[in-house]
Amino acid sequence: MTGQPVPRILYEDNHLLVALKQPGVLSQADNSASADMLTLLREDIRVRYAKPGNVYLGLVHRLDQPVGGVMVFARTSKAAARLSEQIRQHQMEKYYLAVVTGKPDTAADCLQDNLVKDRRRNLVRVSQDEHGLPARLTFRLLATVQAGMLSLLVIRLETGRPHQIRV
Repeated sequence: MTGQPVPRILYEDNHLLVALKQPGVLSQADNSASADMLTLLREDIRVRYAKPGNVYLGLVHRLDQPVGGVMVFARTSKAAARLSEQIRQHQMEKYYLAVVTGKPDTAADCLQDNLVKDRRRNLVRVSQDEHGLPARLTFRLLATVQAGMLSLLVIRLETGRPHQIRV
């Protein structure tokens, strides 16, 4: 993947690497030839530390391709196992910033819906009945601009359903 810029590294030690993912970049490789964080960072580590052969870098979590934000990677398999366990035990919290159209009716709230995934079209939609998986998030209004036309929210996903923040 020559020619791709190296993601900005925010923190690094012997166990962790924290980097900024830009919107449009994959978290990990897929069948396309698109740039992905895992490959770019592995190559960067290999070059910076003059490591021969493969470099271990564990993907702890993912961000969808259209999303930008901070990602945590494990530099060792032991760190990967511990971080994955922390996520399973809900000891790690993830927050998202989102710009939305309009202004919410309340400054903070908890929203819950049932989501159904259409696997053929790779779409997620809200189910009006009891079908689907429960999806819950909390939000807090940070700012409103342009006479209430746009708002900035901080969002915490209580459940980790695919695409739930965008539905």
